[in-house]
Amino acid sequence: MEAPSIAAQKEVRQPSSPGRLASIDALRGFDMLMIAGGGQFISTLGGKTGIPFIDAIAAQFEHPAWNGFTFYDFIFPLFLFLAGTSLAFSVTGGLAKGIPPSVIRNKVFKRMLILIALGILDKNAPMDIFDPAHIRYGSVLGRIGLAAFISAILYMKFGTNQRLYIGAVILVAYYLIVLLVPVPGFGAGDLSFEGNLVGWIDRNFMPGILKQGTYDELALLTQFPAICLTIFGTVAGDALLKESDSGAKVGRLFAFALAGIVVGLAWNFVFPVNKHLWSSSFIMLTSGMAFAMLALFYWIIDVKGHHKWAFFFRVIGLNSLVIYLAVRFVDFNESSRLLFAGIYKHAPENWHEVYNTLGGFVLVWLFLYFLYRQKIFVKV
Repeated sequence: MEAPSIAAQKEVRQPSSPGRLASIDALRGFDMLMIAGGGQFISTLGGKTGIPFIDAIAAQFEHPAWNGFTFYDFIFPLFLFLAGTSLAFSVTGGLAKGIPPSVIRNKVFKRMLILIALGILDKNAPMDIFDPAHIRYGSVLGRIGLAAFISAILYMKFGTNQRLYIGAVILVAYYLIVLLVPVPGFGAGDLSFEGNLVGWIDRNFMPGILKQGTYDELALLTQFPAICLTIFGTVAGDALLKESDSGAKVGRLFAFALAGIVVGLAWNFVFPVNKHLWSSSFIMLTSGMAFAMLALFYWIIDVKGHHKWAFFFRVIGLNSLVIYLAVRFVDFNESSRLLFAGIYKHAPENWHEVYNTLGGFVLVWLFLYFLYRQKIFVKV
């Protein structure tokens, strides 16, 4: 008997096109909030209030110099993870409608190319296209596009457990390569800023310029562990799509969360949590946190039905690409200064930056709310 096609297998797994979950949009909006000015606003509160708790929160919005972890390190991994979760819904929905896997693959491939191009523009504007040696090719958007493309292929070819194994193998292989492959002048297993294998590969094989000079955290070798975040995101998507009841969905997500956090913290003893290296322990820790955040948002919004508080975040999450590029090319903080400086100039001077940043973020949200009311949602 002929084996069922990939599309047929997916239709058996999810016979109807899945609906959009408000919790995913809200969590993506929360994530983009940190990128679009929320994180900067919290950071500016440090040392202003005289309240130790506020200072501690503000300190979580600064990246560590090398090893270590703050909440700000979680922002980009969470977006990669959610890209995988959304991918599971979109691919399953497409297959349920009878769209051939090849069509879906081509669409995701084109999306990857567009995101790579937008990412290069984002990191290099104004860009001298006649001087390619001085262009930075590694980018956030490019990494999202590549991770989504690879994850889409894996999603249409392998089941949930198989993709978990693939992610685990990639992370173990990455750890062993970084640990065992000698770096000229430093030897094997050097995880320092100067002597790590990731930086050596970037310096010798990555074209263009590197963000940190001696390496680029968005360049070559770190692509492999980063993809695992999106792979694990598709696993979360399957948990939401396949489980029979909401309690089972939440329980499965929290189980993955606990496993990821425990493994990440344990792995930290031999492979330190490090965002610059995208270390395997960093991937597991942030994956676990992402599973937990998704479970919490899903339980509150989609299970308990508490939607109103999430509207603020959904407005942002529904146009994440727009706001990511808008805050790069539009100076909302300068607009805030022009509009509000006449008011906040009467406050103590050390608070001017705080109020200006808050004003800039308000303008960002109002811009997104305008798009929302006009039903303008830009997707790639």
